[in-house]
Amino acid sequence: MSAGTNAKESSRIPYGGYYRRDDNEVSAAERIVTHAGPGSPMGEYMRRFWQPVCLSEELTDVPKVVQILHERLVAFRDRSGQVGLLFPHCSHRGTSLEFGIVQQRGIRCCYHGWLYDVDGRILETPCEPAGSRIKETVFHGAYPAFERDGIVFGYFGPPSEKPDFAEYDSYTIPEGTRLVPFSNLYECNWLQVFENLIDHFHSAVLHNNMTVDGLDAALAAGMNLGEGFREMPVIEWHTTRDGNGMLFTAGRRVAPDRVWVRTTELALPNYAATASLVPTAAELRHTTVAMSRWQVPVDDENMIVLGWRHFNDEIDPQHYGNAQDCGYDKIDFLEGQTRHRTYEEKQRAPGDYEAMTSQRPVALHHLENPGRSDVGVYLIRRLLREAVAGKTPADSTRPLAKAEGETLSTYTSDNVVRVAGVGGEADRELIATTCREVLAILKETDQVPRQQRRAHMLSRLDEFDGGL
Repeated sequence: MSAGTNAKESSRIPYGGYYRRDDNEVSAAERIVTHAGPGSPMGEYMRRFWQPVCLSEELTDVPKVVQILHERLVAFRDRSGQVGLLFPHCSHRGTSLEFGIVQQRGIRCCYHGWLYDVDGRILETPCEPAGSRIKETVFHGAYPAFERDGIVFGYFGPPSEKPDFAEYDSYTIPEGTRLVPFSNLYECNWLQVFENLIDHFHSAVLHNNMTVDGLDAALAAGMNLGEGFREMPVIEWHTTRDGNGMLFTAGRRVAPDRVWVRTTELALPNYAATASLVPTAAELRHTTVAMSRWQVPVDDENMIVLGWRHFNDEIDPQHYGNAQDCGYDKIDFLEGQTRHRTYEEKQRAPGDYEAMTSQRPVALHHLENPGRSDVGVYLIRRLLREAVAGKTPADSTRPLAKAEGETLSTYTSDNVVRVAGVGGEADRELIATTCREVLAILKETDQVPRQQRRAHMLSRLDEFDGGL
């Protein structure tokens, strides 16, 4: 860099690439929220929560090697139905348990037959004398695991701090909801995918491609979300659950006397619940979650999304979606969400996958030039830093779900309310006010028993606008 030219000034120089060639390292501050290996601040924080590991369908009659949070593990389901997550190398001589033999109880090393239970307990050492005390003195490395609706979850933190699994009402409400598991692999840092979910502005651009050729290609690929998402929404971002989460409200006028209020919530460290996936939500009074997902680091430059598509009579499947198209590394909507396209297809109709992975394997925050549309992205980064630093109070909504049969309320939803338009910029402020009032009603459900939440929500919306 020439004398008198600093890094910040070089960003304002036409043809100034010469001065900026080497500015490509992830900073120490960025690593706090992006890097999740053992011993890292984010890695240790994530290990205090249940994390999805793989789909149940991936556990067959042979073990499966998985890598989550930088750790290589062997996952298996023994013949009694218990699932295990074990360190890969046998505690005897180091042979990998990926070649182990699944037993009625536990998994047996192929080399000398040591048999491990799912908790790491050694059950048999067949080559040792009958009086050997190895079984009493050695435990193999293992993590707690369980299965839920087609997903295997693991807990990677201190055993004494193992939390309850967070049960949201959207997993079982409305009645008849079916949770269909899926996964998607991404060649980028986990945070880029997590941030994308709070960046709702991109829906009006990326998902409704701005070029004519690109729009045709997007429509052919099933990537266009339609008129409901083309309008630039009125967006505000709010912290939730005492700083343990956040959401956005996105308001759009869809008729002279109708406002569509869409909310999507993220819960720390890496959970997200997404509302309806198609614009028909703009026609419906109240709907809940269409997709629950966790953004899980594999390593610093690779991640996996694991989650459920929600199928029920209320939400997307009556208009769109196919459970048969969900599974390992596939999901039933937005072709651009996944990696299985040719390079030319990706260039002509780029989707979320291209937008996120091409930010670099780990996005360099210090090179960004954020605008007002990025408030949500920078808010989630701040909340994560505060949580990692231990500055975030306990989530006061969680104890409410401790009672038998109770669950955590869900703020993610689509709601259409009757509010007459006033035109111009004043109407955008009216939409923003409407969004805040609908959000306040959503938060009331924290104090309402699970089975009464939907009726309470609909009743309060009727009080708000007189009924549709």
